[in-house]
Amino acid sequence: MDEAALDAQRRVAGRDLEPSGEIWATTTDSLLMGLLAPLFTQFRHEYPGILLDIAISNQLFNLTRREADVAIRPSNQPPENLIGRPLTKIGQAIYGHRSLGLIPGEPIHAYASQPWIGAGPRLQDAELEHWMENNGLKSACVHRVDTLLGILSAARACMGLAVLPCYLADQDPDIVQLSDPIPEMEYGLWFLTHPDLRGVVKIHALMEFLTDAVRSQTQRLAGLPLK
Repeated sequence: MDEAALDAQRRVAGRDLEPSGEIWATTTDSLLMGLLAPLFTQFRHEYPGILLDIAISNQLFNLTRREADVAIRPSNQPPENLIGRPLTKIGQAIYGHRSLGLIPGEPIHAYASQPWIGAGPRLQDAELEHWMENNGLKSACVHRVDTLLGILSAARACMGLAVLPCYLADQDPDIVQLSDPIPEMEYGLWFLTHPDLRGVVKIHALMEFLTDAVRSQTQRLAGLPLK
């Protein structure tokens, strides 16, 4: 489809007058499981005329070419060509299986003798790679997994320690938080859409709903310090 046709399609979409119809949304599997699924259910109750078509991917779909209408994505540098609203900050910490018997709150180097789980290249988590290298943990990495749910599953199976979003790992009773949230591993959660869809009623409804719902959980999502 050429650019003129895409522009016309977006202008037609912008003439929606009622919060109804489909919204193509993309997000990650970990965000859907740990945060968004119950919120999407609440949204459906409030806006029964809107159908959410959700694509799960670690890759940012091309919103310019209408591969999706909106994206709810983790990012510290969202694309400049999109309209973005920051929803909250996501905290991450070190986690390990309870059976390892490790003492929470030890210096990071005290855990260097443990096996670690890193991010596979398809996860595109350069910040985690840099953090592990800077803390002397690169040689301790014995597994790599390319989704956060996969990393959580690996930690649950005692494959090693891992840096995970607090909102995700804190739900698992067998996984223990070993560190405070790591400042340099914090990232933003964004609601992103194409500028031409800014005035669409159904898009605005979803953005406002998620803004309120997500920001009401700011403390949980940022992660709690060890006591």
